[in-house]
Amino acid sequence: MWSFFARDPSKDFPYEIGEVLSNDLDRGRSLWSIHKGKKKSSGEDVSVFSFDAKNGVQLFELAKGAMKRFKTLRHPYILPFFDGFESDKGVYFATECVEPLEAHLSKLTLTGQQKALYLSWGIFQIARVLNFLLNDCNLRHNNICISSIYVNAAGEWKLGGLEYVSSVDEGPKVIQKTLPSLEKYNPPEFSDHSKQRFVSKFSGDMWGFGCLIWEAFNGPLPQSSSLRSLDKIPKPLIPVFNELTGPSPSNRPNPADVIDRLRRGGSYFSNNLVDALLFLEEIQIKDKNEKNKFFSSLTDKLDLFPESICRHKILPQLITAFEYGDAGSPVLAPLFKLGKLLPEIEYQKKIVPCVVKLFSSNDRATRIRLLQQLELFIDHLQPSTVNDQIFPQLANGFMDTNPTIREQTIKSFLHLAPKLNYNNLNVETLRQFARLQAKDDQGGIRTNTTVCLGKISPHLHPQIRQKVLISAFIRAMRDPFPPARNAGVLALAATQQYYLLQEVAARILPALCQLTCDPEKSVRDNAFRTIKGFLGKLEKVSEDPSLKESMEADVNIATPNSANSSATWTGWAVSAVTSKFYRGSVDKKGVSKSALPTDQTSSSTPSTGTSSINSSVDKDDVVKTPDSNTDLDDNWDGDNWGDMDSSPAKSKDVEVEVASGKNEGWDTEDWGSIEDVPEEATPTENTSSWKQDFSCASKPASSYDWAAPASGGSSLTQRVETKAQSSDWDDAGWEPLETAPKDDKMDEAKRKREEKKQQRQKELEARRANRTGGAMKLGSKKAYD
Repeated sequence: MWSFFARDPSKDFPYEIGEVLSNDLDRGRSLWSIHKGKKKSSGEDVSVFSFDAKNGVQLFELAKGAMKRFKTLRHPYILPFFDGFESDKGVYFATECVEPLEAHLSKLTLTGQQKALYLSWGIFQIARVLNFLLNDCNLRHNNICISSIYVNAAGEWKLGGLEYVSSVDEGPKVIQKTLPSLEKYNPPEFSDHSKQRFVSKFSGDMWGFGCLIWEAFNGPLPQSSSLRSLDKIPKPLIPVFNELTGPSPSNRPNPADVIDRLRRGGSYFSNNLVDALLFLEEIQIKDKNEKNKFFSSLTDKLDLFPESICRHKILPQLITAFEYGDAGSPVLAPLFKLGKLLPEIEYQKKIVPCVVKLFSSNDRATRIRLLQQLELFIDHLQPSTVNDQIFPQLANGFMDTNPTIREQTIKSFLHLAPKLNYNNLNVETLRQFARLQAKDDQGGIRTNTTVCLGKISPHLHPQIRQKVLISAFIRAMRDPFPPARNAGVLALAATQQYYLLQEVAARILPALCQLTCDPEKSVRDNAFRTIKGFLGKLEKVSEDPSLKESMEADVNIATPNSANSSATWTGWAVSAVTSKFYRGSVDKKGVSKSALPTDQTSSSTPSTGTSSINSSVDKDDVVKTPDSNTDLDDNWDGDNWGDMDSSPAKSKDVEVEVASGKNEGWDTEDWGSIEDVPEEATPTENTSSWKQDFSCASKPASSYDWAAPASGGSSLTQRVETKAQSSDWDDAGWEPLETAPKDDKMDEAKRKREEKKQQRQKELEARRANRTGGAMKLGSKKAYD
């Protein structure tokens, strides 16, 4: 029984007490030593404050009283009390991970505006907690100084040092502090009894608040007279600081008045950081318009905020606002920007679930913003997550009635392609691309489909690539929309290493030659350059047939060798391999302006010649379209996306103007040198083995009739066994024909069509003759031609 009462109470303490981080008692600054600690049940890191009873009975009583205050006082800016115990050996209590403010400021790396904003936020927090103690709780702290403030991982200042807290009802009295080093923080009235009658409940703590402000900019206060040095105090803060440290206690302001004065426009507490953090604290009572406006402006301000506050303070609140509030799509931009600050493990735990949830959203504004910011988080997504949870949702965007959604969905595959498995990339994606290229009524979308197909070609299976690329690009070269034809030509040039020389001679060059008479000069120029390139390749092999193997080295491999590719194209110069996307703007009704007829006239400015493989894009290769801005964030929201049922105007043979020295329409970022192969063109682990039986896939992309709904088609295995480089290839359908039409068959079909036409003409004339026989009877229908 006696052993029960004699047991060590620390054994019941649910926290492990580790090494000492700071011993302020030895320096005379505080009663407490701070230890590293861990929660026994979860391993969560904490800080443990301890006091050893050997340091004196009087201090021991102060320590026990302080722990009782920590238990009862709860405020966001007071050290949170987790658990504690006391025994005849000492006092221990656990709180969140913190460090003394003095140590924190000594190693602070912030400079300039970031540091100024950070210090303003810290001082603001202490002003608020003093307002809470003095006005709400009627308690005096009596120990405000740098040694009673602690800082957590989020950069928040927390008030500690509750050893000397007293009630306002006890009246003004001089607090005798047992640590001599704290006496320099005593206000003047402590030593001048004539001023005691002017003491208010604010005067003592507000003097200490003034001392803390001085120490935040100068370091620990050496003596009271140092407060007169104002060199490092910000000018907007000096008037209030002079009142706080004035000799008359009656002139020291209420903390509520200090906050009000310094929060007015242009004053010290009126800045982006304080405004943003206060808004996030009150976000639950803000309406949707206020939230959207705040989140839209937050992204650009984040670069000015300290990283610790962004990562540990702002980011958690953004996640909460997204998951449990109605923050909407504007929260995505700052959310993903701050997500980059997280280590990979935390990113997978906190951000990836949000991303997966976002892709299932039916809100168009959310989908648009998500796709536009895909590059910010795609590197953190595992291939299994992309293929199993994201791709099925993303593929719905191909069928969306809004052109902007379809366009952004296409662009997203530039980032997704390396992570997609064989079926999703080589079958499902290419099937959707073929449908869009053949049937979409927006010229800009058809163009973007061609460009994207060229850019993701390094990730395609080699056999699929051989069967699809040439047919797809040749069909683009027959598009009535000039930028689409340009895209087809440039895509052929950029993917030249994937074509057999036989196909170059039999299929690519004949198709390119037709464009040498194209109405658009930019198309003609690019066609001529590309033809010269392919001819140069054929001429080299003709002169030295041993080069053929190296020229075709990349055709059947998944990861082209950049050095090998460069060797095969030595000496060939193509400057017009432009990139990215033809940009078409979209009005609020969902109609792509790039696909609407315009009055623009085609420019005939001659293009410059080409001289080297790395030459820049010619000015004449840049096409210009009206209003190329595709960013609809400011004009579109989830509730008003225009009439989704309205049919956009169909694309016609739109004349585009060749910009002179401008880069509107087509981006000027290169597809890359023809000699170079993108470094990111690596096969996914799902497509690393090329010797599998591909007929087991759901349906190979090459078996689809890309000009009509997919139906039937032989297996890929059967098609691979056929002559892969056959000239009998249907360029408009992306698939080989079983039997190529002969000239006599074509003549026979033409003759039959003429006969049917003549027969219909005769029948029409006979019906007209019958109608002239008399007046029409009542109730009879009139026949029209």
